[in-house]
Amino acid sequence: MPLRKRIFDLIICALGLTVLSPIILLIAVLIRVFLGAPVLFRQRRPGYKGAPFTLYKFRTMTEARDLQGDLLPDDIRLTRFGRFLRASSLDELPELFNILRGEMSFIGPRPLLMEYLPLYSAEQMRRHDVYPGMTGWAQVNGRNAVDWQTRFALDIWYVDHWSFRLDIKIVFLSLWKVINRENINQPGRATIEYFKGNKD
Repeated sequence: MPLRKRIFDLIICALGLTVLSPIILLIAVLIRVFLGAPVLFRQRRPGYKGAPFTLYKFRTMTEARDLQGDLLPDDIRLTRFGRFLRASSLDELPELFNILRGEMSFIGPRPLLMEYLPLYSAEQMRRHDVYPGMTGWAQVNGRNAVDWQTRFALDIWYVDHWSFRLDIKIVFLSLWKVINRENINQPGRATIEYFKGNKD
């Protein structure tokens, strides 16, 4: 990772944790009250060059299951409070600790699922040539409302055109998207559609 990008990440983390620590604590308490334990959602995600790391987010869903013990669909388990956390991107705040640990950057392609790795084309796999981010070029150009092919193309564009100036631009565009709550979900879905690979 370029040194000035890492310095930028550390500055953002320091400011974020200093200013937002009361909000982070309040959200943790509210999740514990309304959703129970655990407060954090932990999942292995692919990082730089596809190397796995543990991603931290605030939990937004219940653990409700059917009679067979299988988890109910996302749109049922996603609570009203959880929807608010996602719409405001507050569920992403624990990722500041991932950035602090050097596993993520503030700006970069979003870390997706480990099981997607074998499904990528060689070109799509290039999204892992940079560190994953809390927000990125795809997020400010459609976020979850765009299809997978468009999202991956935007991620690759970022990899090929990265600059410190571009990162600053994405920061301000991301703030605008959060304030306006644009493109939070794909139409008709509570969560993003599962990636099933590339069509022939």
